[in-house]
Amino acid sequence: HIHPYYGVFSPIRGEYLELIASAPLPKPCETAWDIGTGTGVISALLARRGVAHITATDTDARALSCAQENIQRLGLTTKITLHNANLFPEAENPVDLIVCNPPWLPAKPSSPVERAVFDEHGSMLKGFLTGVAQHLTPHGQAWLIISDLAEHLGLRAPDGIPNLITQNNLTLIHRHDIRPQHSKAFDPKDPLHIARAKEVTSLWCLRKR
Repeated sequence: HIHPYYGVFSPIRGEYLELIASAPLPKPCETAWDIGTGTGVISALLARRGVAHITATDTDARALSCAQENIQRLGLTTKITLHNANLFPEAENPVDLIVCNPPWLPAKPSSPVERAVFDEHGSMLKGFLTGVAQHLTPHGQAWLIISDLAEHLGLRAPDGIPNLITQNNLTLIHRHDIRPQHSKAFDPKDPLHIARAKEVTSLWCLRKR
């Protein structure tokens, strides 16, 4: 079980976790980075899937404390190491898998907790795709988990993510999609119902060209 701290994004929408739990891992997959770990839930999933060494990063002190507590309670401290880092940790050796679930909406947050939902100018998304290729092993993969709600709201161009992938020496291996399962997606009274009804959450499996 994952326990969130106040002010740390809680994974109340489980569909993206289903994608991470079921997508085929690169072979071999001994090392991984979890970028923007939050509660540590992605690192925990990767550890439970058999990844031996995971480095999890975040810049929020509360998130790092929260992740540390969860990792200790789950008995995963020998597999997961936490680092205070903006995106990628300082490390010389490339890794087999790098996972990032950035905030889904490219808008300005009005409070610290909203930074988990709003990514002003899409800076985390762009930073991840710009830098990830140089940190991958030859067979390594980068997993980007993101919803297309921003596209349906007109906040990101339909070809925005594919263009970023192409521009940054990456190629798409496969895209795993899942429909939202939360109640708002089925509530016609929700002000964003039209967009939410079309929303798809995707895990983009990428490798460097």
